[in-house]
Amino acid sequence: MSALRRKLGDEYQVVSTSASGGGLPPPRAAPRGKRQRFVDKNGRCNVQHGNLGGETSRYLSDLFTTLVDLKWRWNLFIFILTYTVAWLFMASMWWVIAYMRGDLNKAHDDSYTPCVANVYNFPSAFLFFIETEATIGYGYRYITDKCPEGIILFLFQSILGSIVDAFLIGCMFIKMSQPKKRAETLMFSEHAAISMRDGKLTLMFRVGNLRNSHMVSAQIRCKLLKSRQTPEGEFLPLDQLELDVGFSTGADQLFLVSPLTICHVIDAKSPFYDLSQRSMQTEQFEIVVILEGIVETTGMTCQARTSYTEDEVLWGHRFFPVISLEEGFFKVDYSQFHATFEVPTPPYSVKEQEEMLLMSSPLIAPAVSNSKERNNSVECLDGLDEVGTKLPSKLQKITGREDFPKKLLRMSSTTSEKAYSMGDLPMKLQRISSVPGNSEEKLVSKTTKMMSDPISQSVADLPPKLQKLSGGGGGRMEGNLPPKLRKMNSDRFT
Repeated sequence: MSALRRKLGDEYQVVSTSASGGGLPPPRAAPRGKRQRFVDKNGRCNVQHGNLGGETSRYLSDLFTTLVDLKWRWNLFIFILTYTVAWLFMASMWWVIAYMRGDLNKAHDDSYTPCVANVYNFPSAFLFFIETEATIGYGYRYITDKCPEGIILFLFQSILGSIVDAFLIGCMFIKMSQPKKRAETLMFSEHAAISMRDGKLTLMFRVGNLRNSHMVSAQIRCKLLKSRQTPEGEFLPLDQLELDVGFSTGADQLFLVSPLTICHVIDAKSPFYDLSQRSMQTEQFEIVVILEGIVETTGMTCQARTSYTEDEVLWGHRFFPVISLEEGFFKVDYSQFHATFEVPTPPYSVKEQEEMLLMSSPLIAPAVSNSKERNNSVECLDGLDEVGTKLPSKLQKITGREDFPKKLLRMSSTTSEKAYSMGDLPMKLQRISSVPGNSEEKLVSKTTKMMSDPISQSVADLPPKLQKLSGGGGGRMEGNLPPKLRKMNSDRFT
């Protein structure tokens, strides 16, 4: 009674909290010993449907599937009961006809022609029905042409017998040929493992086929069952999330000849993105594995299921190899199918590892920005190259060298990169760079001097007539150009 009161008190607290506008409280962690599974290790789903009300009539509308889904003891009971009732009913109909015609009282009269010969009582009527239904035909009991009602009953018996045989024998045949027993020869590892594979944290488990016959078009899927609460306050007790086991790469399509290790890479899109070795001690989840395929011998679809709870996921483990090369064949040792061994694995989640990586490398962002600036400078240089190629040949000769703008911008870009990287230097180097002899003003004056030297040198290399037009090299050249060159220049740049 006290446990019932506590349960009712908890439910009342949940209802009052939701009615007051607050969210549902998080579910309490169940004891490890009383862990309730949604899917058992053998694939049976622990779900019972109750309070169907008037919906039970839907089972009768699909009676064939209902009989196939029943257990074997109920199938055999219905099979025997149906035939027994049908035989007794039809034998009673033959006895009623003989009784109404008076054949029972005149059975030993040789001058009288009965409906069915040699039917004296109910056992003899039952034997006549069995001989007719089973097509045994001993020849001692037979129907005569003096009984039209017997002929009609005989036709009804043949039709009813065919329907009952088709229904029950078909049901038993489908029941026996179901591939559920084939699923028992498909093995899953008892535990799942989390360790590093190809430099990535990976969830792994193993599947195997014990028979030599193959599973055609075998495909595997994984579902993560975990309770969660939505931002709106709705509590989802069994929220199903998909675990990617290779949908994009086709790794979920299995060639199940030898045992295979199924992998789920834990990344930013994985539901286990925040899962670490420490959080596994408080988390509650269940991984449901579904393996589907077509049985090669019967052509029917087979489905095998299992599940892994948080207690059955081993952190930092890897599976033992089970395949070895023998003389002319590969041998699979199923004694090591469930065995695992420990491997070095970081106890942190993928999210924590990424955060630690970002914290340990603070120069990633400046490097990215510097690369962007370099790309912009290269684009500017390419644009100037295109403009330079569009100039007339006379103006290209005036500039002295065709690669002058590119060198000039490269010098300026390297100067800006050096100025930007000064802020990333340690404090001692920044103090050294702040000395008056190494000041930025001196660096800028030196840069402008380097930029002005090629210009003066290019003007000095001009012919005397063009040097006079340039105004001694100190003025603007475009203002002293002839009208034709000035017009050509304006047409090119407008």
